[in-house]
Amino acid sequence: MIALVFFAIVFLTALLSGIFGMAGGLLLLWFLLLALPASVAIVVHGVIQLCSNASRAWFSRHYINARIVAVIASGGALSAIALALIGYHPNTTIVSLLIGVMPILVWIPKAWFHFDAARPSHAFGCGIVAGGLTIAAGVSGPTIDLFFIRTAMDRRQIVATKAAVQVIAHAIKIVFYAGSALALSGEQWGVVALAVPFAILGTRAGNGMLRRLTDANFRYWTRWIVTVIGGFYLLQGLLL
Repeated sequence: MIALVFFAIVFLTALLSGIFGMAGGLLLLWFLLLALPASVAIVVHGVIQLCSNASRAWFSRHYINARIVAVIASGGALSAIALALIGYHPNTTIVSLLIGVMPILVWIPKAWFHFDAARPSHAFGCGIVAGGLTIAAGVSGPTIDLFFIRTAMDRRQIVATKAAVQVIAHAIKIVFYAGSALALSGEQWGVVALAVPFAILGTRAGNGMLRRLTDANFRYWTRWIVTVIGGFYLLQGLLL
């Protein structure tokens, strides 16, 4: 029964990510944190999200900007090295508070920011900030968005390029927390492996729904969904 509920959550959160590019990952990690220590939850989240984002990137591969992906990934690798050197180790309180305040970013007026992921220096800065948050908190979607709001990309290019960036970010995260993976038994990892097809199916379904959204509706609903999820995280962090 627990496995079936887990599969359903993976499918629905992948569906959400397929439409909006990030909200599903936030929600999936929240459920994982209810049952697992932070570092273990982050690595399980990384495995599922890597597969989900990889399928999303593949379905939208014609819209990916490979140059932006490469520059952002190099910044993320630098952040991972820095966090490894200081011996960073997460806990549920820190993760919840970090994610809980992220939705504030989607409400700040666009005029306040002059970031453009199409500019190499900005893309590298995005990699450093978002890469650090991906390892420290498990996710960084709202932060990455700040660097895409001034690009000339449409919603399909944004979702596709972000998916490719997240594939690399989650791979780095998995390597960073590889030791935590030993906390799960082979049977539990078997359940995680069985959940991967549900992530891919959810992503495919969400990708179809994305085509029917307008750019205006895409941005409007992303803002509200991320805010509500962030509110749950912030409340959890304050209670802890």
